[in-house]
Amino acid sequence: KKKSSRRGGLQIILRSSIKETFARSSVSCLTGTDLQSITDVRGDLCWQVTQQVHLLIEKSLSQQRQRQRLRQNSSEVKDEVSQVLLSLSRPKVAAHVTGSYVPKLERAGGAPVFAGRRVYGQKISWWEGRKGLAFLQDVQLVDGELVVSQPGLYYVYAQTYFRHSHLGEDGEDSEEVEDRGKPLLQYIYKKMSSYPAPILLMKTSRTSCWSRGSQYSLHSAHQGGLFPLTTGDRLFVTVTNASAVDMDEETSFFGAFLIS
Repeated sequence: KKKSSRRGGLQIILRSSIKETFARSSVSCLTGTDLQSITDVRGDLCWQVTQQVHLLIEKSLSQQRQRQRLRQNSSEVKDEVSQVLLSLSRPKVAAHVTGSYVPKLERAGGAPVFAGRRVYGQKISWWEGRKGLAFLQDVQLVDGELVVSQPGLYYVYAQTYFRHSHLGEDGEDSEEVEDRGKPLLQYIYKKMSSYPAPILLMKTSRTSCWSRGSQYSLHSAHQGGLFPLTTGDRLFVTVTNASAVDMDEETSFFGAFLIS
């Protein structure tokens, strides 16, 4: 019995010593206190410990980087969604005004041009802004001019439809005879509070040639372009012969809308 108990005690002491030796060896691998005495050979206890620690560190760092990328991507997606929602909730700035019927005699002279300033043609001031195809959204229509409410880059456009009626040779209108062959021009101007004279943005022209035997002639002039505008800028259209413009809502129109 004494021998058996002694043998059991030796086994316990031996196991404890082995554990202590293994622990000291593992710790020395990590702390570097015994690095000179350890050979970098596969299968070496210290080599196995350091390899496992390196793998754990790399795995932990990889998971951390992945979480950071996910958070970053999530933040970018949220920002993009916020921008889209903001653009959808932002009121659209746009205007499309159309021709409005006015007796020919009332618009024969067009609106007066600006005295002392180089503005070509006759201003069209009888646009419709509310009925039919026309609309105004965060833009005002004042005396035939579109008044900008927000600064930004705008697409500005206009179309005018010229209609010349032809009388017989015996009763031919002297004005029609005089206008025959003359170019039909359309101008788009911008007025700024900081500048005294209107600024010409665009112009286009059509040559009005037609047969004497036809009852009337139709010629359309269309143009459009991108322009930076500021709050309070005013846009208007002039033509060379306001009395010849067919002011139907599908044929003559004028507008602008905010791009960015």
